[in-house]
Amino acid sequence: MNKKRHGFLGNIPLLVVEILALLLAVSMMVVVITMTGEVNHKELDEEKIRINDEIVKKKNDETQKPEVKEKEEETAGYRNVALFGVDARDGELGRGTRSDTIMIASINLDTQEIKLISVFRDTYLNLSNDTYNKCNTAYAQGGPEQAINMLNMNLDLDITDYITIGFSGLMDAVDALGGIEMEVTDAEISHLNNYQLCMAEELDVPYTPVEKSGRQVLNGMQATAYCRIRYTKGDDFRRAQRQREVLAAMMEKAHGASIGTLTDMVNAVLPQVETSLDVNEILSVLGSASGYHVTESDGFPFEGARAGANVGSKGSCVIPVDLEENVRQLHQVLYPEEGYTPSRQVHEIGEEIKEQTGEFLQ
Repeated sequence: MNKKRHGFLGNIPLLVVEILALLLAVSMMVVVITMTGEVNHKELDEEKIRINDEIVKKKNDETQKPEVKEKEEETAGYRNVALFGVDARDGELGRGTRSDTIMIASINLDTQEIKLISVFRDTYLNLSNDTYNKCNTAYAQGGPEQAINMLNMNLDLDITDYITIGFSGLMDAVDALGGIEMEVTDAEISHLNNYQLCMAEELDVPYTPVEKSGRQVLNGMQATAYCRIRYTKGDDFRRAQRQREVLAAMMEKAHGASIGTLTDMVNAVLPQVETSLDVNEILSVLGSASGYHVTESDGFPFEGARAGANVGSKGSCVIPVDLEENVRQLHQVLYPEEGYTPSRQVHEIGEEIKEQTGEFLQ
């Protein structure tokens, strides 16, 4: 476990840099963190992080093949990390807070490509304890450990690390960058301003309404409110897409940021980030981070293999109507691999989902 973990350390800072769009100028980040930054580090209990034995065996069998062993000596392979965005008004980033944003970051350590998959927060899945509900319930019940287990169990993954950021951290980061350019539609304006009003009342701060549609610079509160819109065409699916678009806009803006701007962003954001990575791990390997880039993003369950339904007391949920097919598509996107066969565990979970939601889909 430790060998595998340290083999990945040369690439993990990208998740802070590229995916969360906290920084892109690596040399500047070294200076800034050394001077001012602290990471809220949480050492995960490895005994609580579960990976399906069938997945472990499949990977071990594959790596024992001579042609694969020879290839592995020349390549670093893939690593998946969980990213969570939480609506934490009191600064609490752990258990007890639902994860409004759930993403899987799949990093190709050889090509330096990153793929982002949003797992829709209302997806009806096994919470990793044989109870079924909206998947964002897992983080609220058991913090990052249970949320990671939920992803591993339902999606045949082997995630062991995570990064969590509060929405206030996103707001401060955008402001530190001087705002970001986004395209706002007529249908989005009223919802964007309503979310701003709610946040302004909770934080006891003023806000600036968005008054027109079109491409424009949004400040931190406006951009965060934009991320939270889910009442236009596309519902939560479009909402997850907005979140990815905001991250992409932040990355683009950060490319030309000065060291002073990046310093402000680090100071604003790092105290509002919790991760299983510690600052020493990040500092020791930042030199390799600049080559990474996001090449693909999508949402799980996939279009054409999902449905919406009110599932009794659990309310409106996103149903993976065929979990196995969704997992096949996921693995093809992430790695890619043709003809992936989901585990027996995924098959059983999929059958249970059909049993529990079938009557609500009719």
